[in-house]
Amino acid sequence: LTITDYSDKILTDTTLTLKKDENLIILGSNGAGKSTLAKLLCGVSHSKRVEIDGQKFNRLSAKERSRNINYIPPKLEIFDEYITVRDFLELSRLYGHISVDETIRLLDLDSLANFSCKTLSSGEQQRLLLASSLLHGAEITIYDEPTANLDPNRTVEVYKILQSDKIKSRIIITHDLSLAYRLEYRVIYMDKGRIVFDDESKKFFEESNLAKFFGDSLKRVDDYFVVNI
Repeated sequence: LTITDYSDKILTDTTLTLKKDENLIILGSNGAGKSTLAKLLCGVSHSKRVEIDGQKFNRLSAKERSRNINYIPPKLEIFDEYITVRDFLELSRLYGHISVDETIRLLDLDSLANFSCKTLSSGEQQRLLLASSLLHGAEITIYDEPTANLDPNRTVEVYKILQSDKIKSRIIITHDLSLAYRLEYRVIYMDKGRIVFDDESKKFFEESNLAKFFGDSLKRVDDYFVVNI
């Protein structure tokens, strides 16, 4: 997956290459351009500067796009108040090598399977979206804030699933530095529409870089990062 010298109203001179089976974390403050970059990667912007396996992404059919990339939003947007959790997951199944029942058990959705998606809490919706990504089974899955609205125990469960071999290649957009640190994926840091850091995880989490990007607003406690109040 490649973007070459792309610019728009938000992004400036954006160049990015993701190798096959590589994983990536995208960090940055609000308004830095993270979600805009995700939309570009998904082909929403229909740019000629995005290629996948040497092919212009905007020339691929809808089926080819869905096989290559899946975007998981930060919250569930659904307009059918009657669709159940199980129905939603059945509709999500495309290329994943996992059954709906197995996914329901894995994400602890058993008791919610016959509930309307509209009745779920924000944390339950987050788990449902993660389950749907396993069933979709795209070559690259983009997760936009996958740990938002989750309590600590559920967050640990998500860590484990994101690291599992049930997902081929992941791009994770997050504010959760603890998640980024634990996953140890290549890190991109964005600021004002530009990629200002692109390197391995251990370099990003060096004290000098943390001070550069966060100043004294961040405090590290073992493997966790908290706001320094």
